[in-house]
Amino acid sequence: MQNIQLAIVTPVYNEEAIITDVLNKWTKELQRLKIDYQIHVYDDGSKDNTLQILKRISCENQNIIVHNKLNSGHGPTIIQGYRENSVKKWIFQMDSDDEIAPESFENLWAKRCEYDLLIGRRNRPHQPFTRKLISFVSRLVVRTFYGNKVYDVNSPYRLIRTERFRNIFHALPDNMFAPNLVISGVASLKNMDVYEIPVKQHERTTGVTSIRSMALLKGALKSLIQTIRFRFESDNKCRS
Repeated sequence: MQNIQLAIVTPVYNEEAIITDVLNKWTKELQRLKIDYQIHVYDDGSKDNTLQILKRISCENQNIIVHNKLNSGHGPTIIQGYRENSVKKWIFQMDSDDEIAPESFENLWAKRCEYDLLIGRRNRPHQPFTRKLISFVSRLVVRTFYGNKVYDVNSPYRLIRTERFRNIFHALPDNMFAPNLVISGVASLKNMDVYEIPVKQHERTTGVTSIRSMALLKGALKSLIQTIRFRFESDNKCRS
């Protein structure tokens, strides 16, 4: 475990029905690809049996590390994962809802030596109008204030060359709602090498999304303001 190539960061909240299957599928895929990996699962204060399930799984597989934390939200949890794994060469961030299959990861991993940021661009034809609108506005904000190298600016299926983003991880506000918007933006601003491939996103079959309706809109507004503010308040760090 001394030469970990890849740290996978995944936030989890109330996913007792699916988390075992998700981790089993990812473990099999990573073993097939012969990658030296760790999966860092951040339980964001789940109220169901998710944490107990994770502890059992981690006892059976030393490559799975469970982090039990107080609830802070999806964005801050991702930031914590990025910072705590910033010594690894590569970080892959994914969500734990099983909406994007691990089979698409091989295409990103095979191209990693050529790029700094590799993203699975989601195909979401049945996405609710509210989420489509938020995605459009998020993309517009990132393109306006940072650049247009990334299309799916908030994709939760991204492979990151850590050394290129380490200072950004630590510069992000702890309470940032959608840190991946800034990660995508900085990749454009610094003219990094970016690779995107289409991936299928399946409908959630278990659990419920942790953000709904008005809370989603408020969170989206907060994230856009934070993304714009970061562009100017951290200009030197963005360009370094």
